[in-house]
Amino acid sequence: MTLRNHKWLVFAVVATGVFMSTLDSSMVNIALPAIMADLKSPLHLTEWVVMIYLLTITATLLLWGHLGDMFGPGRFYAGGMVLFAIGSLACSMAQTLAWLIAARLLQAMGAAMMMAIGPALISKAFPVHQLGRGFGLIGVAVSLGLMTGPVVGGLLLEVASWRLLFLITVPVGGLCALLSLLVLPLAGDPRPAGPFDWSGSICMIAGLILLSLTVNQATAAAWSVSRLAPLLTGTLLATFLFLQAENRALTPLLPMGLLRERFFMSALTSAVLSFVTLFAVIVLIPFYLDRILRLPSASIGLVMLAIPATVLVVAPVAGWLSDQVGGRLLTTAGLVLSTTGLLLLAGLTPHASPAGVALRLVFLGTGQAMFLAPNSATVLGRVKNRHAGISAALLATARNLGMLLGTGLAFFVFSLVFGRRTNGLDMKDFTPAQTDAFMAGLAAAFLVAAALGGAATIISWRRGPDERRLADAQA
Repeated sequence: MTLRNHKWLVFAVVATGVFMSTLDSSMVNIALPAIMADLKSPLHLTEWVVMIYLLTITATLLLWGHLGDMFGPGRFYAGGMVLFAIGSLACSMAQTLAWLIAARLLQAMGAAMMMAIGPALISKAFPVHQLGRGFGLIGVAVSLGLMTGPVVGGLLLEVASWRLLFLITVPVGGLCALLSLLVLPLAGDPRPAGPFDWSGSICMIAGLILLSLTVNQATAAAWSVSRLAPLLTGTLLATFLFLQAENRALTPLLPMGLLRERFFMSALTSAVLSFVTLFAVIVLIPFYLDRILRLPSASIGLVMLAIPATVLVVAPVAGWLSDQVGGRLLTTAGLVLSTTGLLLLAGLTPHASPAGVALRLVFLGTGQAMFLAPNSATVLGRVKNRHAGISAALLATARNLGMLLGTGLAFFVFSLVFGRRTNGLDMKDFTPAQTDAFMAGLAAAFLVAAALGGAATIISWRRGPDERRLADAQA
């Protein structure tokens, strides 16, 4: 009895976990203005509700991917579901910002366990010629979570506290845990492995923490070079030590041979940049809709629905096309569309209609859908099964690193421009008198993101032609 014989059961488990985590993250993004107002916290502290989630996921994905390859993926995936549900419950009970951030860390640990193992399970369950289809359908699950989140989140914010947004994911987590216990014992036995790479893990986590502190300090109204320089120096030093540790380790957390492959490195880099551009929009547009267009929470959710609704339609088609023609053309074209959407968003005015904003988001959503499934399918279709877990974890790390950097970069550029035009005011002090400063900051952030989207497009095209494994027999 193998995963290949039960691929749709495996898909159901992975898709449920994906739905749960994306539902939560999309609701939290739209709730940031409400959280900031309720807890009376400045922007550079409130953003840690998102940042700690992304930081924890990014810092631990490789750890879980490596352990999944060593000991078998089933127990880690099921444990991740349970941990996510417990973290969600703790978030719903939070009374202070510090409590909420700590609970989000716990929640993120569970999400990271699922994200690291899920794609590897799909690559084991589906034959190579159906990988694009499998990842395209996972894209549908992502879209359903992202679609449901803004609508449900907006409605709940209209009638109740933001705490309820976390509470509703608890029963979903319980259901997902039950499904995993039934299905994932099929996921395979532990594999022999050497000593765990503790030094590499510590250096990587330290580097990501320092990176997060750097971008967080950069968004503070009182930021200065004297504060940023030590943090940035520490980040670079930790990165150097991490690479040294990986070159010496018997069983490295990050197999350096994979990064020496041009195709693999190009796919990872373009994935990072793609999610930088996406999250620059996701974290800033709700503030524009709230502070400038003055839309109610439910209407903000409907406008934000444009991205996942587009992904829902496009992702399965992109996955199917990837199986037919390969991923290079699709990923590159998708990044072109995403960059176009960012340029259109940079041209927003204080008088734009909600429909006009949604139309711009459709460009971004279409591009992301055309990029993500083909990129994942072509990468995991090339690697050997012994690297399936770590390769899937690397892809997830790239995505979450992009989310982390996109969040920090968007807030940094916006805060820099907004602060200079308002003599150092924070976003929590925004009044209609600062509308011009707000729009200038928004445009600057989206133009920087568009430049990175252009770089991702070039990298994606230059990665070279697609190659596929010659047989499924490695499974």
